[in-house]
Amino acid sequence: MQVILANPRGFCAGVERAIAIVERALEKFGAPIYVRHEVVHNKFVCDDLRAKGAVFIEELSEVPAGSTVIFSAHGVSKAVREEADSRGLKVFDATCPLVTKVHVEVGKMRNQSREVVMIGHKGHPEVEGTMGQSGDGMYLVETAEDVKQLKVNTPRQLSFVTQTTLSVDDASVVIAALKHHFPDVQGPKKDDICYATQNRQDAVKVLAEQCDLVIVVGSPNSSNSRRLREVALTRGVDAYLVDGADEIDPMWLEGKTRVGVSAGASAPEILVERVVDHITQLTHAQVKQLAGVEEGVSFPLPKELGIG
Repeated sequence: MQVILANPRGFCAGVERAIAIVERALEKFGAPIYVRHEVVHNKFVCDDLRAKGAVFIEELSEVPAGSTVIFSAHGVSKAVREEADSRGLKVFDATCPLVTKVHVEVGKMRNQSREVVMIGHKGHPEVEGTMGQSGDGMYLVETAEDVKQLKVNTPRQLSFVTQTTLSVDDASVVIAALKHHFPDVQGPKKDDICYATQNRQDAVKVLAEQCDLVIVVGSPNSSNSRRLREVALTRGVDAYLVDGADEIDPMWLEGKTRVGVSAGASAPEILVERVVDHITQLTHAQVKQLAGVEEGVSFPLPKELGIG
């Protein structure tokens, strides 16, 4: 048996920045540091930060006056920012810069009196944050079927944006439906789906061509991790999403000759190493890495945290 590792996999620049912001804030100001929503969608990462003194909350009303709060990588609505300002909370913003880019796009579109369709998953914090960039004039769709039911006020003044962690293939289907039903619709100048999401999905497509089983390391609430599993499944390959090595069922490995392993953008490499070690202990498989895109992307931390 072979274990084949996808490249790239695991942490993206936005996730690395968000985690670093929480860790630096804890070092500089001491515990507790409040974080609105899980800073990234990974159980291992959040448990580690909790142990260091991070307190994850869903509503700013849970944050004591005068405390420090960090906004998660998924971004927040304008209303949340205004509430933090009105309560005098010290805020560090860990929103991924690529999510911020979408927020800026929405603002420009609304300033031009354009209505905006967001393609994304209802209830996901990134979607809630982006939809919250405007008090009105925005619509959410998940599927091409949703587009068929969509009624807007100004079809000739219509734009769209997307959640950054969507399946590239699924998003293209919904965009095609939008363009069919609303011929004047305009998209962003640059694709909203982030480079890391695109690269990891492309790597799993390559992996699926060579493997008869794909295991994706990531938490169930991680949108980009779930999309990686779906990418493999749609190519006819058995695929599972696991938080860690202890969730692997040995039955999955029976009769398999090549097991592909990838990880969502919020899953740390140590979890991948544990998964690979577990599989090799069970099967004595050889491990090889696929070549892949070298990303080399990094985002700066807030200057107040001591790094420019």
